[in-house]
Amino acid sequence: MAEIRLSSLGQGQTKFRNVPTALTQEGFWCCPSPAVFQNTIKAQNPLNKTKPSSPTPKTTVQKKQTPFNERKPPPTPLRSAVVSDDQRNRCSDKPGVSVSIVNERTPRLKIESLPRKVAIEFGEPGTSDMKVVLLGKQGFCVKLSVHKKVLEENSSFFANKLSEEESNLSCLEIDDCEDVEIYVETMGLMYCKEMKQRLIKQSVSRVLRILKFADLLSFNTCIQSCLEYLEAVPWVGEEEEAKVVSLVTRLQNEGIGVTPVLKRVFSNVANPSKDTISHIMELVLKSNEEKGRREMKSIVLKLLRENSSLPSYAGSSDICNETIYSSCRICLNSLLSLFKKAAEPEFTDKPVNSKQTVVKQIALEADNLSWLLEILADRQAADEFALMWSRQQELTALHSKLPIASRYHVSCITSRLFVGIGRGELLPSKDTRHLLLQTWLQPLISDYSWLQHGCRSFDRKVVEEGIGRTILTLPLENQQTILLSWLGTFLKSGDNCPNLQRAFEVWWRRTFIRPHME
Repeated sequence: MAEIRLSSLGQGQTKFRNVPTALTQEGFWCCPSPAVFQNTIKAQNPLNKTKPSSPTPKTTVQKKQTPFNERKPPPTPLRSAVVSDDQRNRCSDKPGVSVSIVNERTPRLKIESLPRKVAIEFGEPGTSDMKVVLLGKQGFCVKLSVHKKVLEENSSFFANKLSEEESNLSCLEIDDCEDVEIYVETMGLMYCKEMKQRLIKQSVSRVLRILKFADLLSFNTCIQSCLEYLEAVPWVGEEEEAKVVSLVTRLQNEGIGVTPVLKRVFSNVANPSKDTISHIMELVLKSNEEKGRREMKSIVLKLLRENSSLPSYAGSSDICNETIYSSCRICLNSLLSLFKKAAEPEFTDKPVNSKQTVVKQIALEADNLSWLLEILADRQAADEFALMWSRQQELTALHSKLPIASRYHVSCITSRLFVGIGRGELLPSKDTRHLLLQTWLQPLISDYSWLQHGCRSFDRKVVEEGIGRTILTLPLENQQTILLSWLGTFLKSGDNCPNLQRAFEVWWRRTFIRPHME
């Protein structure tokens, strides 16, 4: 809270002048509109307009109001800051509705250094029994004519401050007020019966500023109204949400009941992550609508990627990986079942629609496994997937019995594993890498021509580099066995086989050149 000190309004103080405020059913409105403050600053800070011919900005005033300009500085101390009734009537058509701004000129002072002074009267005119003077930054000063009873009834802060002092206290002066406009707004809300109607037209950022000052003043009615507003209004954007949560959480630490607002971002459920993620996975994996599947897979992958970048608490990362691997096993079992069905001798005699359904399901399950593998690779948890895939000898035995158009989808999974190992995204054991090559390299070579021409996402250079690097991670004897087998196929198939010449050269130098150099 800004520093508050006691003072009296006497001779020698700077004169305040009035600007109009709006009249409401409760009496005089609590505060000039934000535009009044802004226009005041603009009017008194013309921003280096030195040309005499340039027109002076006009301020919108009521018809009977006449501008006030002091041509010469007063030679004697200024009069009291209290504005007379005659002055009020000249400044506004509505009796008693007056608040005004002074533009006083002092010799040899820059325009930017001139103080900006506003006087505001709350309640019925002439009934106030106390003054509150707000001294803001850059010389902005506001004098409020208020009522002790209203302050004591609405603000514990003012009630305590007034009880500490003598009963005839006439003025409180508040120094270094950070946000004069909102301070005035908050003070004025003490005179407002329908506070909700006043707040409903405000922005979230403005209500947060009001809430901050209401908390400083211990203005509990206003705090509650602001919290009800924040609970009901939408928060636009992550930045605005972060501001709301930050302020409301601080109020919670002070013992103020803010649970309804925080329920929007915090759940009372102890650990909903596992069941929720499992349910989301199940919905996405079982979807047959291509566009919806594709978009939701992209979104979930992005969100899980954000989660994996955060620290892991209470094994939440392990729980998520468990859920993903559970989905992997379900998809693998389904894929094996579909391969068995498609490999049956009578499958070719079935109606075209039945065969197309099975082929689509194979593509669907293979796509699901590719997506799950991508998630695990991002989370640096795909080693177990490589082991699971390398053990699918039954699937590879059925692979050759299916038409290439039905089976090539599984080779996309194999390709992604080789690329991941080649990039260091997953680090399976030596035995797993060797078994993976033994089990899936030949099926991949068999589908290679189709992958190049029938799979949009297939990148030949990236896949070939991944296969070669995976081979070169094995012991030299294993490298030799696999590369010699590949060489026989490459010399027969050419472009229809992965080009592993770079890996072959590395193996050659390791085998025939390096020993002689050493």
